[in-house]
Amino acid sequence: MEYRGLEVAVRDAWELLIEGPPGAARSVLLLPGGANAARSFDLVMAEEALSGARLVATTLPGMAGAPLSTDPSVTGMARRAAELAKENACDVVVGFSHGATVALEMVLSGQFGGPVVLLGISLTTEDESRLFRGAVRASRKLGSWPMAVLLRLLPLMARSATLPAAHKKELIEDLKQNRAGDSVRVCNAYLDYIAARRDFAAELAASGNLVWVVHAEKGDGGLTDAERATLQTASNVSVVTIPGSVFLLPDEAPQQVATVIATALTQTT
Repeated sequence: MEYRGLEVAVRDAWELLIEGPPGAARSVLLLPGGANAARSFDLVMAEEALSGARLVATTLPGMAGAPLSTDPSVTGMARRAAELAKENACDVVVGFSHGATVALEMVLSGQFGGPVVLLGISLTTEDESRLFRGAVRASRKLGSWPMAVLLRLLPLMARSATLPAAHKKELIEDLKQNRAGDSVRVCNAYLDYIAARRDFAAELAASGNLVWVVHAEKGDGGLTDAERATLQTASNVSVVTIPGSVFLLPDEAPQQVATVIATALTQTT
């Protein structure tokens, strides 16, 4: 189902928001961050650098009120995202935060062989926010109420961001749609994935895919020194640092994000 906002009465687990001409020569799959909906990429999709491309954004299951799928794991989401990329002939996959981890699994499992842009990705538990980790771990023991408290804070954080008024309103609406029980299931699976005893940076470097890893100087997590060193020496990986403090990369730095995506599009065959 293609949607524009909350007016959709019955929501799909993988609802789509599509911009750009159907016959475009290049297409991009956009995977939002945790608690966000497809339209969190609205500002990126409107950037001139991506004009002419077909842009396919999807809300991940359990996010922003979208129905939870039967398999909320990163591997399960990656399988369906890979199917969407194939169905929509996507040349590039872009993910933010949780969506970036899904894109990572698409690459490492061999389900997507094209360029990928990973925005604000956490490759280990250490990279993730302590507040987020604490809420998820507490919810494992105490029920979903610690997650519910965290979800109540997200709209407050969004209100403090410097964003166009209309986009900020939609972002806050979407954040308020999150259900604590669904978020606990999704976030538990996500933290289990990045806690695995794997060197994701080394695996990315060995993947053969062209990869752009994008972080802000402050605000959206980061990389360990070892991860950064591995990625910076890999011939297939470009590490991009956006100046300043940015928490929501697609929302607060759409021009810089679109520029990276446009660069990735030039590398498709």
